[in-house]
Amino acid sequence: MGAPDDGRLARGLEEARSRSLLRTRRVVASPQGARVQVEGRELLNFSSNDYLGLANHPALRDAAKRAIDAYGVGAGASPLVSGYLEPHREAEERFAAFVGFPSALLFPSGYAANLGILTALADRSTEIFADKLNHACLNDGALLSRATFTRYPHLDMAALEERLRVSQASTRIVATDTVFSMDGDEAPLEALVDLCETHHAWLVLDDAHGIGVLGPRGRGCLEGLVARSPRIVYMATLGKALGGYGAFAAGAPEVVDWLVQRARTYIYSTALPPMAGAAAVAAIELLEADATPVDTLRDRIAAFRSACEAAHVPLMPSRTAVQPVLVGDAQRALDVAARLRDEGFLVPAIRPPTVPEGASRLRVSLSAAHAEPDVRELARALARALARAKPLA
Repeated sequence: MGAPDDGRLARGLEEARSRSLLRTRRVVASPQGARVQVEGRELLNFSSNDYLGLANHPALRDAAKRAIDAYGVGAGASPLVSGYLEPHREAEERFAAFVGFPSALLFPSGYAANLGILTALADRSTEIFADKLNHACLNDGALLSRATFTRYPHLDMAALEERLRVSQASTRIVATDTVFSMDGDEAPLEALVDLCETHHAWLVLDDAHGIGVLGPRGRGCLEGLVARSPRIVYMATLGKALGGYGAFAAGAPEVVDWLVQRARTYIYSTALPPMAGAAAVAAIELLEADATPVDTLRDRIAAFRSACEAAHVPLMPSRTAVQPVLVGDAQRALDVAARLRDEGFLVPAIRPPTVPEGASRLRVSLSAAHAEPDVRELARALARALARAKPLA
């Protein structure tokens, strides 16, 4: 009996395979860390978003264990029914204080948070303005909101200003990544805040790759920013630098209250396991007590960029933990990644549709858990792999 789609799925999979775009999974048989066990081998891990090395930190593990002992594993219900437990409340209060907002709300994931924020704030009378390189969850949230969806060229504030100026929408929302996850560059926050103030627009910031990385103490993109605004709705994840799982939306109290009433991904999802809230509090406490992991990460970023310069490995401009090496061709990116794996380095090849056609790359993710000699050796291994890999067509 044939498949109901008459072979469409099989043809699509074969096309992806023929273009070197088929995605596969590898089983990691160890905790996240600077070194991981993959398919029976120990590899230096430059693929993880665990930027501060907290995913397997004893303090987070202990906090999660205590929460399991006190509250069990599952929350059992959505937050508005009976799934809102004490660790959730404490995590929201601690996170709001950590990033400097009056209120915060805990979501199941960063993807769910951005969908919830945009669909709650926007409707058919709204226009959402989005950076061309925004993460998929911001794009999907804009589309699901039924608002007019207007994209502007990457980081082009003049283009955004013109689009805001001519907009006739009763509600305007500017949505942007703060650190762009495949390029490692950053949104110009001062200019964005000024534009949103001038044009009476909300500013939705996705700081998934900035929290724990940006700011003098790792408190995210807004730490030290002079131009604060009640128009900002801030989202940051727990599953990257903070070592756990879930996400927060933060903002003015009425914004968070509105999300509680209207964000469908919050209302209709089972609450996170209480241990996730407890792990979040533990991560926040670690960073409040000691900024050493943040400083160490910055040292590793500087060492890697210096070593790549010495080895003539071209990097994209980034001061963040995301350090992309642009390759261009998808198959060549796979070849370079395979050669690095042969030398003991796990570095992912990023291909379309995650990045545009012709912009495949190696995405190096640095962590405070990496030793400096390993970071420098990766740069030399990259130079060797790039030299030996299949040349561009």
